[in-house]
Amino acid sequence: MTTDDKTNVLRRTLLKTGAAASLTGLASGGVFAAGSDKPELDTVKVGFIPLTDCASVVMASVLGFDKKYGIKIVLSKESSWASVRDKLVNGELDAAHVLYGLIYGVQNGVGGAKKDMAVLMNLNHNGQAITLSKKVADKGGVDGPSLAKLMQTDKREYTFAQTFPTGTHAMWLYYWLATYGINPMKDAKVITVPPPQMVANMRVGNMDGFCVGEPWNHRAIVDGVGVTAATTQDIWKDHPEKTLGTTLEWTKKNPNTARALIAAVLEASKWIDAGLVNKNKMAETIADKSYVNTSVDVINQRILGRYQNGMGRTWDDPNHMKFFNDGLVNFPYLSDGMWFQTQHKRWGLLKGEPDYLAAATSVNQVKLYTEAAAMAKVSVPKSAMRTVKMVDGTVWDGKHPKAYADAFKIKV
Repeated sequence: MTTDDKTNVLRRTLLKTGAAASLTGLASGGVFAAGSDKPELDTVKVGFIPLTDCASVVMASVLGFDKKYGIKIVLSKESSWASVRDKLVNGELDAAHVLYGLIYGVQNGVGGAKKDMAVLMNLNHNGQAITLSKKVADKGGVDGPSLAKLMQTDKREYTFAQTFPTGTHAMWLYYWLATYGINPMKDAKVITVPPPQMVANMRVGNMDGFCVGEPWNHRAIVDGVGVTAATTQDIWKDHPEKTLGTTLEWTKKNPNTARALIAAVLEASKWIDAGLVNKNKMAETIADKSYVNTSVDVINQRILGRYQNGMGRTWDDPNHMKFFNDGLVNFPYLSDGMWFQTQHKRWGLLKGEPDYLAAATSVNQVKLYTEAAAMAKVSVPKSAMRTVKMVDGTVWDGKHPKAYADAFKIKV
């Protein structure tokens, strides 16, 4: 059965069971306006990496939400975040499921590539994790405090992996290590590994720990090579994770297409979070080799908040991966974009002092998102800033970014 055949079967099944009630009206030709509001592009090439949180982009295409808004999402499976970055910058991709921090790295010219970028919307909150190897766990390193103690008593070079130097996983890993007194730039070796390659690299002993999105942390447990030391929602409850990202140039050339793309992915996000049936159908869909290429049971536990750490503990986490949460997930908060820049500054990735608010205002497309949300009948928050409390007790509200970035005891 081809991917297209599987898509058609899934769509018919959902409509038959009533699970896709929100798809009503798709066959009538959509809701977009003609004339000046018509999308500039008929097809939109959207890249993604094989991770659970690509689901809203995939489902927007698979279930036909894109057609409702007058476009067709053409999905492009990518091998690494570096590939996603390069294809966005050179125009091979129109948009992508992409790391929040990667967008700001390119915006500020970190690592060579520099281009004005755009965050159209946030795709998910929570749902990543930090995995430690069984070798480390067997020696007593099972969480932050015990890892720090082990690194003091069993001295050697410890290697940790993240998925992209300016990305979310790097920032969660560094923040978590530093919270427990480990300087990631001085006390350990940090390497970059694409998400689908994490488990294989841990299996052959290339790293002591990694931070990555699901399903690869749970896969490490299933394969018996790692344990979950922390979830990223332990570090920052309801943290931003992946975005629907593109270049500012593309957004300005194709504002109607951008709005249609946002609205379609919003509808898919709402559909995923609508209930158990939809989440299980989503897991079945993205597990296919065309997307994440893993078994359904590796995906469907943690999207429902059913966690195990690989050492006998199981728990239900209400702060598991969310795709919609009444629209609170998807709004591109300016303070979120500013936070990533504070961490890039903290770890020496940004050499100069950025204009935190100006950059966030340029990158995060609040106005465009608000217009698209109205099309999809999704409410938006009253403020583009939000206040959060981190695992180390610090509070971030976007008001004093320079002071916040400079105040950390462990930094470059």
